[in-house]
Amino acid sequence: MSVNLQKGQKVDLTKGNAGLKRLVVGLGWDEAEQKRGFLGIKKKNDIDCDASAIVCAENGKLLDKSDIVYFGNLKHKTDAITHLGDNLTGAGEGDDEQLIIELNKIPNNYGKIVFVVNIYKASERNQHFGMIKNAFIRIVDADTNKELCKYNLSENYDNMTAMIFGEVYRYKGEWKFSAIGQATQDETLGKLAERFL
Repeated sequence: MSVNLQKGQKVDLTKGNAGLKRLVVGLGWDEAEQKRGFLGIKKKNDIDCDASAIVCAENGKLLDKSDIVYFGNLKHKTDAITHLGDNLTGAGEGDDEQLIIELNKIPNNYGKIVFVVNIYKASERNQHFGMIKNAFIRIVDADTNKELCKYNLSENYDNMTAMIFGEVYRYKGEWKFSAIGQATQDETLGKLAERFL
């Protein structure tokens, strides 16, 4: 049975799921109803959110820029993490972007995978996370398709252009997930990644 998490909660992934080898990390969001512009005409400019994985050492530090998996680098050099591609609008039901994590392929010098989302060209398009609703991250057993946990982000994120959704990390030989939900005003994935240097 899937666990619904609150901000800051942690859950064991491998301890209660013997044999868990592969995860699907699904991230989703919907565009909130926008205010009508001049003369009541609704302005439409799709919000392009980009999900990425920042693969860090056990101490939470990014070792190299090649350790960022995103729409421009779909596979980590270890083959342990694969991004399944960019969704440009967030339209439709379910996950908008997914990453596959193969836990048994992650070398010991990595201990944390941080999942972030930033809005593409946010300031240029005058967009922010306050214009997004129903944002979530969920962890699924890739082999059984069983959802292990889900975290729905529910705070007000006006004027925030990026989000640290959560992280999968190794602790005493087991893999866990932490729901973070930290909004930032980082304009780009590069700026977000600087937080982990």
